[in-house]
Amino acid sequence: MRYLDYMIYVCLLVGSLCVSWVDLAIDTSYEKEAEQILGKQILRRAAWAMQQQPVTITAEQSSRSSGEKHDFFSEGDYWWPNPADPNGPYIQRDGMTNPDNFVAHRKAMIRFSQIVGALASAYRLTNDEKYVMHALKHLEAWFVNPETRMNPNLLYAQAIKGRFTGRGIGIIDTIHLMEVAQGILVMKDAAVFSNGRLKQFKAWFSAYLAWLINHPYGKDEMSAENNHGTCWTMQVASFAKLVGDEQLLDFCRKRYKTVLLPNQMAQDGSFPRELKRTKPYGYSLFNLDAMVMLCQIASIPTDNLWDFQLADGRSIKKGMTFMFPYIKEKDTWPYAKDVMYWDYWPVAQPALLFGAKAFDEKLWLATWKKLDHEPKVEEVIRNLPIRNPIIWFR
Repeated sequence: MRYLDYMIYVCLLVGSLCVSWVDLAIDTSYEKEAEQILGKQILRRAAWAMQQQPVTITAEQSSRSSGEKHDFFSEGDYWWPNPADPNGPYIQRDGMTNPDNFVAHRKAMIRFSQIVGALASAYRLTNDEKYVMHALKHLEAWFVNPETRMNPNLLYAQAIKGRFTGRGIGIIDTIHLMEVAQGILVMKDAAVFSNGRLKQFKAWFSAYLAWLINHPYGKDEMSAENNHGTCWTMQVASFAKLVGDEQLLDFCRKRYKTVLLPNQMAQDGSFPRELKRTKPYGYSLFNLDAMVMLCQIASIPTDNLWDFQLADGRSIKKGMTFMFPYIKEKDTWPYAKDVMYWDYWPVAQPALLFGAKAFDEKLWLATWKKLDHEPKVEEVIRNLPIRNPIIWFR
């Protein structure tokens, strides 16, 4: 039998196990699929970002802030004037956002995150250093320029009129600096990215990490038993990865395994503290995204959080398995509907993409592909810190 005839015979014999050279050449990784799905969007966002000039927190002030112009200021979302005492301390209406609160600094930070995330994604996709050069303008404005930089603390975040000039709970506002930190990691080896600038940016994040760990507000937020505690750990892991603090990264891994997972997840994979809130669906998604991203950021070969499970079987996969049916078909959600923004969830949650990659769950990936990758509602954007997934694969 001739060699060619023999090979044809072998292929026919093994059927579906015979893979063509063309099939072998196709990159079927989750990263490549994400690039293919998001490619046009990434370049469109980057084109927008290239037209934007830096706007930091110094551009707008609030008379209610106890800080100075370089201090980030925000107000508690669910706090309102008291009808019985209009000039007195605010009162809480859980889940109901007060549209008159000061949000300019939060919006500026989200915009900063969107710009750097878009430019880093475009650089990751094209290797064109024009995106890095423009990102540096924004990074320098926020972290270096003495006229426009932000102080590396959150002393005045989520204040409440008549009650608090700032609170530890406000630390959740800087989840939007995570894509800035990750963007720096993606772009730092570009020729136009000097070592001097990198040291300055790392110095800012190092100072902020020190504040997060040592200030009473940071300690309070670390100890929070719901999504706030998760987001504190997720942020610390992200910023520690940028500055190369392996000790802090190890701390975050241990906290996930010994505090977050055992204290927040129920046996069925749900998050009971989030389910008790007035927006149980949105908060459950948010906390799941945060835990998944912590696994993505902090896992190492010798301490893989994706594979970790408690003695009773609770794990991040169990959390994904619990929530996925309600992401795929929200109408099956058996709990109360969110009091606000119910109609706008879910979107392309990062938990779906990175969970799919970790556990090779094609259905999770297919669902992520179908969902909205460019939400426009401010509340959704605010609770979706990971909007540029391709910069998070490495």
